[in-house]
Amino acid sequence: MSNLGQLIEIPTHGDERGSLSVAEIGGVLPFVVRRAYWIHGTKPGVARGFHAHRKLNQFCVCVSGSVRIVLEDAKGREDVFLNRPDRGLLIGPGVWREMHDLSADCVLLVLADGEYDEADYVRDRQKLT
Repeated sequence: MSNLGQLIEIPTHGDERGSLSVAEIGGVLPFVVRRAYWIHGTKPGVARGFHAHRKLNQFCVCVSGSVRIVLEDAKGREDVFLNRPDRGLLIGPGVWREMHDLSADCVLLVLADGEYDEADYVRDRQKLT
């Protein structure tokens, strides 16, 4: 994967009862979580995101269903498919992100290292250069 984002395997433990995946600070998570939110119930054909962040780091896990995340910066663009609850995508500052092709059962969990701050959003892709 390029410098746009990093796919990270989440440690998973399981037996005949099922599985448990763990994202701990100092393990999978390189930051202290200050905010958690999840996207779900998205209507067919709807896309989300269309922004970047100036400072915020995020770790995205599709805990159910699937989603295609488009990442872009001045150097390139790539599509990342999330469809496993034991793999997450780390996205740093300055990376444009869009969520497309969310399945009907998609639940996308996002862990962030900062609270909501509208001033941190870049909503015009041209201002990322």
